[in-house]
Amino acid sequence: MNVLVFDIETIPDVVSGRRLYDLEGLNDADVAKIMFHKRREETGDSEFLRHHLHRIVAISVVMRHADQLKVWSLGDEQSDEADLIRRFFDGIEKYAPTLVTWNGSGFDLPVLHYRSLLHGIAAPRYWDTGDLDRDFKWNNYISRFHWRHTDLMDVLAGYQPRASAPLDSIAVMLGFPGKLGMDGSKVWGAYQAGRLGEIRDYCETDVLNTFLVYLRFELIRGNLDQPGYDLEVRRVRDLLKAEGKPHWKAFLEAWS
Repeated sequence: MNVLVFDIETIPDVVSGRRLYDLEGLNDADVAKIMFHKRREETGDSEFLRHHLHRIVAISVVMRHADQLKVWSLGDEQSDEADLIRRFFDGIEKYAPTLVTWNGSGFDLPVLHYRSLLHGIAAPRYWDTGDLDRDFKWNNYISRFHWRHTDLMDVLAGYQPRASAPLDSIAVMLGFPGKLGMDGSKVWGAYQAGRLGEIRDYCETDVLNTFLVYLRFELIRGNLDQPGYDLEVRRVRDLLKAEGKPHWKAFLEAWS
């Protein structure tokens, strides 16, 4: 298994907001309020910003490679956005893993595309559709129906938006913890309060929920048999116990 499951957390890109809406002189909080207000005017009800106006503050991953399993957040609390994105694409360059997400096609990857465009971050293997590696012509990260990126939400819904479901609901339905103490709507407030560490911990729990759902998906696909699935789940539990961090202790306590 050579899999990289990932999730991102974002805040309003107030620097671009100032440029686009001529808001020089206003502080970050006021710029964000205006950005949300303008978005609500566009949609009629939602303040959820367009993809290019999200700034990435956390990228958390589960790496399952050979006999290794690891879950962590890229960089540290001092890492800037460009460093996080560069680390993410460096991992793809090195391992060429299967990427796994929940709604990655609809959110995470488009945001990464726009932000890497902003920072000028090269990722030739990620963007390859067969020019560098012939195998990538038939299975690459870009084409929707290829398996090199598996968007679980998209696949399980049969590529029908009306059939999509929230990760939290599916995780809890399967007996996994789901979201613990935070959700995406609270990230901006937590960031303003200086709680980036909590955001990174939350992102890690989200990506682990995704990995656990992916293991169940591999079971129904026949890529794992029941003993293999049980072994992978035990591996996750053992890892969390060994890590001993507070958010993993809470995760284990919530795991039925």
